[in-house]
Amino acid sequence: MSEPLLKVTGLRKHFTVRKGLARQASVVKAVDGLDFTLERGKTLGLVGESGCGKSTTGKLLMRLLEPTAGSIALDGRDVASLRKDELQSFRRRVQMVFQNPASSLNPRMTVGSAIAAPLAAQKITPPEGVKKRVQSLMDRVGLRPEHANRFPHEFSGGQRQRIGIARALALEPDVVICDEPVSALDVSVQAQVVNLLKDIQDELGISYIFIAHDLAVVRHMADDVAVMYLGKIMEHGSRDQIFGDPQHPYTRSLLSAVPSVELGAGSKDRIRLQGDLPSPANPPSGCVFRTRCPAYALLPEEKRLLCRDEIPTGSVACHHPDAPLLEIPAAATTLV
Repeated sequence: MSEPLLKVTGLRKHFTVRKGLARQASVVKAVDGLDFTLERGKTLGLVGESGCGKSTTGKLLMRLLEPTAGSIALDGRDVASLRKDELQSFRRRVQMVFQNPASSLNPRMTVGSAIAAPLAAQKITPPEGVKKRVQSLMDRVGLRPEHANRFPHEFSGGQRQRIGIARALALEPDVVICDEPVSALDVSVQAQVVNLLKDIQDELGISYIFIAHDLAVVRHMADDVAVMYLGKIMEHGSRDQIFGDPQHPYTRSLLSAVPSVELGAGSKDRIRLQGDLPSPANPPSGCVFRTRCPAYALLPEEKRLLCRDEIPTGSVACHHPDAPLLEIPAAATTLV
């Protein structure tokens, strides 16, 4: 079996936070022990609620943030320990598409210059020339090459995101990290951008880390899915397994809130998560999901003790994945 293109082991990012004049600092565990792999030409979807650590994970993979612990191996080489002079060659192979296309583009720079910026930073001159490469990239993402001299404000949101994709492709990377690439776009434009990303992957064999909270988009894009909660992965498996036979109570809760066209609105039961998301500065002991788990309330005390004391591991991070869940009629609740 060939080695995965990207392998992440025990990845952690903890931030030290001080409030006001307090002497004692608290530690925010934004990412707390992630393990996953990314195969060549495949897409791994990272999903979960806001604040679960998805975007922080993306920045760690790009080395925009320094990991507190753990390893990130690209083709078997640990990139978490690369020196500054080695990061330049690493970033030729790993690029990023950001969430907000308006803020990720310099408003004073023409789109042609923005797309060419990675080439200048890497001191690369393509055989066909920079101008031809920029025009080819714009054409590939569905933009008119003659508009290279325009500025970002002259384009729509969907067009600006296409510019961001063209910029990410300029160095012909092996991995592109897509951080909520369609969440700021209209639904009709979302489909166009997602289909563009799929077409590029089929043509170039690029691997994606696709970060999103929209389960429908992830189902369309991803080959494998990792469901995150409070800095940890709750469940990790193939797209068909996650969406067709979810095992973790959190995954089942998320999927129960997705509207079903086949069944009609309000015709299926929802699973409500109780309470608010705990603070990553003070996560629950044992299973971090237990304070909101719809199965925990139905467990006998001896099984609850296991949830409180021991951290679950494995592709399904749950001590009791077969436990029944509290289900509430759809008309009576919404997902928190």
